[in-house]
Amino acid sequence: MKPVTLPQRPALQWSTIALLTGILLLVIASFVSLPLKLHEFLGAEAIRTSIEFLRGFSPPELAPNFLKKIGIATFETLAMSAIGTLIAAFFGILIGLPASGRFGATARLATRSVLNVLRSIPELVWASVLLIAAGLGPFAGTLALALHTIGVLGRLFAEAFENCSPLPEETLRTNGVNPVAAFFYSTLPQCSPQMMSYTLYRWENNIRAAAILGVVGAGGLGQMLKYHLSLFQMQQAASVIVAMLLMVAVVDAVSFLLRRMMTR
Repeated sequence: MKPVTLPQRPALQWSTIALLTGILLLVIASFVSLPLKLHEFLGAEAIRTSIEFLRGFSPPELAPNFLKKIGIATFETLAMSAIGTLIAAFFGILIGLPASGRFGATARLATRSVLNVLRSIPELVWASVLLIAAGLGPFAGTLALALHTIGVLGRLFAEAFENCSPLPEETLRTNGVNPVAAFFYSTLPQCSPQMMSYTLYRWENNIRAAAILGVVGAGGLGQMLKYHLSLFQMQQAASVIVAMLLMVAVVDAVSFLLRRMMTR
């Protein structure tokens, strides 16, 4: 009986050691430089005042007229996130194609630069800028979500196009198929499950972002939350927060089920 030879443990590269050392030093420097006042945060006075503040949120406001307003604001938030994500998915595909290098290095560099700018600016900043042009309300919030998400999905779609096998499309084009038709019949079906997963994930994120954009006047539940908190109407604010939690939980569950259906 031959002895079993165990595989040799791969040797650590100097680059890996340098990277781990740099991360460790960065973590240590972060703790040293940041003024973390844990003794004040966990002190008896901080805990007492926090409990008193949280007591003001109970019981939540359950008046029928107020719940109706919450329902309208919830639908508005969902509509903002859904429309913003759909717009971003459409333009993400259009910009992701040249960003994947299909039209040359110059087009790749230009479109990736545009995508970097779009996703580098947070949704709140986009909303603050667009509120000047579009005015208060959900329209500015929808555009803000769309612009930021175009940058994210465009980059992800470009990576998906680059990682797809080029052989099916090349085979069709060699046999005389139009390049556009070859792309739609070969490359796009390969990438579509991954692209749909990316889109659903960004929709989940945009639900949360849409709820926050109301803070700057972009409508939805966030605007209601800001209004009631600014007036110290804690019970009404508690109802809005509960509606946000329920909405996010439902959307997460729906997105999970859709991703499960696509992977079967």
